Amino acid sequence: MNLIFLGAPGAGKGTQAEIVSERFGIPAISTGAIIREAIKTKTPMGIAAREYTDVGALVPDDIVIGIIKERLQQDDCNNGFILDGFPRTVPQAEALEKMGVIIDIVVSIEVADEDIVKRMSGRRVCDSCGASYHVVYKPSKDGENCEKCGNKLSVRRDDMPEVVLSRLATYHEQTEPLKDFYASRGVLKIVQGQEELADTTRLTAEAIGNPEA
Repeated sequence: MNLIFLGAPGAGKGTQAEIVSERFGIPAISTGAIIREAIKTKTPMGIAAREYTDVGALVPDDIVIGIIKERLQQDDCNNGFILDGFPRTVPQAEALEKMGVIIDIVVSIEVADEDIVKRMSGRRVCDSCGASYHVVYKPSKDGENCEKCGNKLSVRRDDMPEVVLSRLATYHEQTEPLKDFYASRGVLKIVQGQEELADTTRLTAEAIGNPEA
């Protein structure tokens, strides 16, 4: 099963992608995490990407498409995958189709902008392994350290309110048109994000045809 999760920054698509990944045993591929790792290690791609991420803008298509193409060729994608954070524009979606990638279902998680700004301020991430938590919706056990690797959690710069607002404006302008793109192909499913994680998880499971999840 090949899936795409859409949604504004902070809508919860990454969390749902992880849950579905564990249930089906297919990788959740987060473009954002890959790009952040490249920035951290100062690869040529990471250096090029940083000037965009620092101001909440989208990384150019040629950089992102190259990352995805290489990732989907790995063996763990043979039985399916989940794309989280790609495509972000219609040209990227068209590039994905030109690569011959078949997408079975696109899940769009819908959350109001004002709720997203509140959510983002509570997000915490591990700079070492990329794991993501939230002080309310998905806290780590001690609230301060990553459960996967033990390193201290931090607040990403792009989770600060002024950057969140910029990212939301970019999402509505450049990424939201993907809903019409995939609706025209008959694969779009809309999920209304809920306050309780379990409720959003249940609706997501129903959207992908697995209501027992």
